Parts: sequence; structure tokens; C-alpha cells
Amino acid sequence: PEVCLRLEVGPNAAVHSPLAVQNGFLQMLVHSYTAELFMSFLTNLGPFLEDEIIPEVIPMEIEVVDTKITLKDDSPRVYPTSPGPVPITLAVDHISVKRRDDGVFYLTGQQHQETCFYSPLLPLQAEAPVECVLAAPAAGTRGLQLKEVPELQRELQTMKIALAEANMDKARLLQEIRKYNPLFQL
Repeated sequence: PEVCLRLEVGPNAAVHSPLAVQNGFLQMLVHSYTAELFMSFLTNLGPFLEDEIIPEVIPMEIEVVDTKITLKDDSPRVYPTSPGPVPITLAVDHISVKRRDDGVFYLTGQQHQETCFYSPLLPLQAEAPVECVLAAPAAGTRGLQLKEVPELQRELQTMKIALAEANMDKARLLQEIRKYNPLFQL
């Protein structure tokens, strides 16, 4: 099954936490799950999550493994001729959410090798700062050979140059449009 759910209440739940004896302990595993959700679905969840009564704290552990969720924007378009927003895909390799007796949610993930990348929002320069993050390797790069690294770096540099050229073209087109309509906003 893609989703497994277990609720444990009573003296046996004391293994998880002292509060679990009274309020219960919820354990959930989401494994190899793929879904497409509309943004309106997420925004309409708000009223269901709001409550005037302070809820009881239920200790829980939610583990998400090898899951991919695609978010699609289904809001009305501002400009009818625009192609619309690109869907956002959230891929989770392995993450764990725990709620302890204090009611705080703790989010943890497996630590993998450190990966460095240039920020695409910064202009392309030789002295551009490098940001380092902990990242999980993609499924296809797990067996990455050291010989492939220079080739990938060349491809990355080519893509950066193409992105810089596309940004310059965009700026040039916006300047041309504003020549005819100074109040135009993107």
C-alpha cells in the first residue's frame, strides 16, 4: 500500500510517549506515492484546519519516502493569451515529521552529500557566490562517476549562458513593450 496508518491508544502506547497513553499515538507511512493536486485544493483546506477550540496534542510520526506531488495552479488567468503557470513538482526522497508531547512538529530528513550550485537569480559572473546545501542525490545520479563531473560542469556552464541570454532577451522585449505602453507591468 502507498499509505499506511496506525493509531495506538492505551497502556501499550506508552512506548512512544507518556501523553500517547491518554491521547493516542498516530503513525503514518507514505511510500512511493504520486499525486497531482490543484492549488485551490490546498487553499480550501484552511477553513477545515482552523478551529476555535485548542485541539488535544496527539503525538505522531509521519514518514514520507519516495513521493512525488505535482501542484497545478487552477486559478483564473489574468491574461487570457498567457500559456498559464508551469506545474510545480515536489519530490521527497525521505523525510520524517514527528510531533512530540509539547505539540511542536519536528521535521527531519536523511542527510546526503553536500551539493553546491550557483543561484539562477544572480547575474552570470565569474565571481558569482556559491550556495551550498544538503541535497539528496537523484535516482539516476546515485552511481555518478568522477569522470562525468567535468562534463556535467560544462553542460551547467552552457545552460547558465543560455539562461543569461534568455534574460537579456526578456529585458529587451520588456523595454520595447514599455516604449509603446509605459504603464505595462509583467
